[in-house]
Parts: sequence; structure tokens; C-alpha cells
Amino acid sequence: MSGFIVVLILLLSVLRLPAERINQEGRILGPLPVVMSPILFNTSNADAVVSAMQIFPVTNPWNEDISQRPVLTNSDAMIAQITSDLTGGNPASSLRKVHVNYEMNFVLVPDNQPRAPIDFFNYPDESDLDGGTSPYGLYPIPANLPVETWPLGTGNQTLQQWQTNDDGSDRHAIMVAPGGGFIWETWETTLTGTNWEASNGAKFDLNTNGLRPAGWTSGDAAGLPMFPALVRFDETERGMVEHACRVTVKRTLYNNYIYPATHYASSSGNTNANLPCMGQRLRLKASFVIPANWSKEEKAFLSGLKKYGAIVADNGSVFGISTAPDDRWPNGENCFDDLSSIDVTNFEVVQTTGANEGPRSPGMPMANAGLDQTVPVGAPVTLQGAVTFSNAPPVIQWKLYSGPGMVTFGNAALTNTTATFSAPGVYTLELSAADGVHATAYDAAVFTATSVIKVSIALAGTNVNINWTGGSPPYVVQEMDISLAGSWSNIVTTNANSATIPITNTAVFFRVMGQ
Repeated sequence: MSGFIVVLILLLSVLRLPAERINQEGRILGPLPVVMSPILFNTSNADAVVSAMQIFPVTNPWNEDISQRPVLTNSDAMIAQITSDLTGGNPASSLRKVHVNYEMNFVLVPDNQPRAPIDFFNYPDESDLDGGTSPYGLYPIPANLPVETWPLGTGNQTLQQWQTNDDGSDRHAIMVAPGGGFIWETWETTLTGTNWEASNGAKFDLNTNGLRPAGWTSGDAAGLPMFPALVRFDETERGMVEHACRVTVKRTLYNNYIYPATHYASSSGNTNANLPCMGQRLRLKASFVIPANWSKEEKAFLSGLKKYGAIVADNGSVFGISTAPDDRWPNGENCFDDLSSIDVTNFEVVQTTGANEGPRSPGMPMANAGLDQTVPVGAPVTLQGAVTFSNAPPVIQWKLYSGPGMVTFGNAALTNTTATFSAPGVYTLELSAADGVHATAYDAAVFTATSVIKVSIALAGTNVNINWTGGSPPYVVQEMDISLAGSWSNIVTTNANSATIPITNTAVFFRVMGQ
């Protein structure tokens, strides 16, 4: 017998894929689907697109984690004023409760959606004409443009009928181009004959934190966009509303608005300092216990109000929070009925951050999860993450984002630690750095865990004993003639961790394959 050669190879990949797109909630967004034709909001195709969108930068006020922001010194007085205005002083009034308004819908359009003229009949001087000539804008209006409250709030009317039914309501409409990252929003929107008209039109760039010009209104009285504020079907099904909501109150402060609002809408008599401004941010108190038996959708809604809050965006007759009028909501317009038991006093008013404060201030930490790797199962692997910062040291955390098994970290609070993977497969580990001021920094790395089989060989008389550890049964012992250097041949299949092979006069390679 000439001898035996056992080749054991473990490939450690140094591949680094393009950086993952990770949103403010730490959710990996994945590739953005290309919109080829208009897609209505209440479809699974729309879900696939919006769930992969970064709707404004992670530093944007709509995406700002305000769960740790300090409370305004006059928060209680402001909440009392909001309550009094809504109820007229009647403590038994249901108007002091949360109202979920099924109203704002949207359509996703391709970047090359043909433009149509739209007549801005009230505020052309505060409208983005986008290539049009006043009072006309040129907007990417598809034939299936939905108008506010359709389909949940429009009875048996078809979309085409509702487009032309000028019922005197707000009739907001929203067009979204995910590819380029733009939204167009209008109100009092009606199709008259073959021509579109609206009171006002606003365009927002989803790639920036830019605002409307100071003093300009939008579809919202505060000059804010509506699309990033909507409670959507896709996010509640995932279990978390990942942004601030828009909320209406009865009265707002005269001649005042705060970042990110650009416009006020109130009478000159509204000078009480306890009236909220347009742009004021409210938060559901951390002490509010979300009942365990409430629906997944309601829990997602309230979790978002605790973390991201709600921004005062308009005046209204109720403490109303906007939700998409999606006909897929479980129980339709009764989906969020439990929220109507929540009193306004369960909210507090927080100190807001300005254009260059909070997450928009200098010094945001950065995280790097290191290289993607191929690693062995069951053995500690060194993680080589890195976090850079220039302000207070951030809280560092590794976590298992996805994978077929468990991951045990040496110390998940260190950038450089170890991870042990319990089973073969592809794992994504996410590294985060949170300093309590800026948006949490995230990065992820992919680890392909494989079962490495370690083989030992010993001669025993006229046989060769092959023993191994690692892998999963069934195992296949293979051989290949060294002189022929041909293909591998199966010689034994077993669930055991050993095999005895008769010696021949041929020099061969052996290898063991597992699952």
C-alpha cells in the first residue's frame, strides 16, 4: 500500500457585498423593486415596493426615535388644553379619545410616468409647479390615481366615480415615484371632465431632509408631507410602525410653527402658550401598557407612537391619526377599534429637535460589521466589527438578524468578539451603535456556516480505519485513484462516524461527505 492522502479544505471568504440598506428600525431593506406601471397602495405589489423603500433619510424627523426625548415643562398643560378644545369642557366626551382616520391613500408610479396638467385653483403661489406654468403644475398622474378615503370610505363607488365626485371633502391625493425618490401631494383633488384640479400641490424629495419654503402650505396645513406619516398595511403586518404619525388637534398656536413644519393655520386669537404649534411632537407615554390581547396591528400602531410619536400636522375636530384606507385591514374600519379607548392624557409633549439638532447634528456614529465569511459550525469565530464616533461612546450590540439556528456571542456588547453558529446555513449578523442622540448606526455581515468534517486514518492489518468528527449523517465515504486523477466514487454510505475499507494495491484519495 502506497499511503493515503486526506485533503481537508476550509475556505474563509473575504467577499464583502455592497453595504446593506438598513432603515432607522434596523430592518434590512433589500433591493428596491422597479415600478414599471402604476401600482395602487392596497396590493401586495405595493407592499413589496414600500417595504423596500427608505422613506426620507434615517436622520429625518419622521424617522427620529424620540422615546428618550425630554418632556416639555408645560406638557401637562398643553395636553389639558388639547383635551379641553376637543371636548368643549365635557369630560365624558368621546372626542378626548384617539380616533383612527382611514383616509390618505397613494399610488406608486414609474419614473417615466407621463405628466398631466393640474390646475391649482387656490394656492398656485405656494405650489410646486414642477415644470408647469402657473396656475398649472405638471404631475405624474396615472389613470388610477386614488383620492382620499377610497375604497373603505366611499361605499360602492368605483375609483373612477370617486375621482369625479367633488363632495367638498379634503380629497387628498398622493403620487410616489420610488425609483427617483419623489412624492407629489395635492388636496381638494378632482377630475373634472378630462382635466385634473386641486387646491395646492407639493413635491418632496425622499432622498433629503429638505423642507417647503418658510410660510408655504402643502396638502397638510403644517406644510408637511403626508406619505411618510401614514400607518400602512405592510408595516403593521411586520409588527412595527417605523415612523412618526400625523395627528390633528382642534386648535393650534397663531403665527407659530416649529421644525419640521413650515406653515401655521390658526386664527389671531389663538395666542395661549399652551396651544400646540404646527410641528409639535407628541408621544404615547412609556407607562401605557399595551394589552396583550390587542391585535398585532394595534400593537404595531402603539409601539410606533411610543418610539416615533406623532407630529401635529393639521387642525381637525378629533384627535385623529391618519391610516391608509386599505380594504385588507382585518375587520375593515374596525381594525383599530381598541385604540378608541385611549385617552389623550396618555400622551405627552416632548421637546423637539431643530434642523441641525438631534440625529441631524454632527458626529453620528458609524458601524462596520466586517467581512462576509464562510465559517465552521460549532466553533467560535472571531467577529471583526468596528464603530467610529466623535461624541459620547455609543452602546454597541451584535444580534442575530436571520439564520437557521442559534448564535452564541462571546460578548455581544463588544465590536471584536466571537460568535458560535449552532447549525449549517446562511446567517446575517447585525452590528449597531446607539448614542441616544443620533440615528442608530447599523451594518450587517453574512456568515455561511458549514459543517467541517475532520478525518483521521489508521492502518489495521489488511484494512484502513477511517474515523471522523463533524457534519451530519448520512455520510458518504468516497475514493479517487491518484494515478487516474478521475472522479470521486462512493464506496460506503453510513450513519456512523467511522468506516473500515479493505486495502488494495492502488494509491487513492479518500474523503468523507456529510449533510
